[in-house]
Amino acid sequence: MAQRSRDNESHYAQRIVTTSQTAPVAVITVTYSPGRHLRAFLDSLPGATTRGVHVVLADNGSTDGVPEKAASTSDSVEYLPTGGNLGYGTGMNVGARHLRPARDAGDIDAQYLLLSNPDVVFGEGSVDAMIACMERHPDAAAVGPRIVEPDGTIYPSARAVPTLRNGIGHALFGQIWPSNPWTRSYQDNADMGSERAAGWLSGSCLLVRWDAFDAVGGFDERYFMYMEDVDLGDRFTRAGFRNIYCPSAEITHAKGHVAGKHADAMLPAHHESAYRFQADRLPHWWQAPLRGLIRGGLKARSAIAVARARTNRKDLHV
Repeated sequence: MAQRSRDNESHYAQRIVTTSQTAPVAVITVTYSPGRHLRAFLDSLPGATTRGVHVVLADNGSTDGVPEKAASTSDSVEYLPTGGNLGYGTGMNVGARHLRPARDAGDIDAQYLLLSNPDVVFGEGSVDAMIACMERHPDAAAVGPRIVEPDGTIYPSARAVPTLRNGIGHALFGQIWPSNPWTRSYQDNADMGSERAAGWLSGSCLLVRWDAFDAVGGFDERYFMYMEDVDLGDRFTRAGFRNIYCPSAEITHAKGHVAGKHADAMLPAHHESAYRFQADRLPHWWQAPLRGLIRGGLKARSAIAVARARTNRKDLHV
């Protein structure tokens, strides 16, 4: 695995010192008829940072009128239609490309970019805490907060990159035997109270370093939804960066408000993304039989998950 050189670490440390502290932090959220969640998201941002924010609503085809209304009532909120339902990662990339001229002109913070779902509510000082965490780790490409779910539980948002073994074990047994060793390895959630490195961080809220995000090409746009954050964290690591979990920053997340309404589309997309992630890491011709087995198993699991969702009308998460 590539290691970042001391010269590059010094370069990043110097950028921390010289970056303007007055320019607002750029925030991108991908909207798709976010409803009441967006207002709570926007209202929580002023208390999350003393630096100010500029928010881009990368809209993937909302029909509720909420993103347009939010942008029309605030100079710090910008409505950006993406042209269709492009998926989460592509929507984030569209927002980032849109913001680069403002970054280069110094109108927004040139170092940090905050990527978040619109159903997140930021805790007091949480964005500043993530920035402080990033500054403690000059080789970090991404920092993620502690994520509290509506029922008060801590979401396992800092995980190991799934391997073939723990991915298959989790897929087979995660729903029927939650404490199985493969799921425990997959979730890597034994320590959610300490600041630490992780294989990947939840894309529901992620502070990234602009330079690192650009260095790896942003999100892989082949992922429509799900696993794009796993892939991004893995590519950060392969490029010599680290992903840092920062529990001193806390948010709440109304997880799955879109997926729950569109389970018939979202659950197959999740399983297709899981296949893409593993297939990309099994590229050789002689691995084709294994890729076929993975695809077949995930298609079967997807069909079962969709059937359960139709019966229960509950969002299922892996």
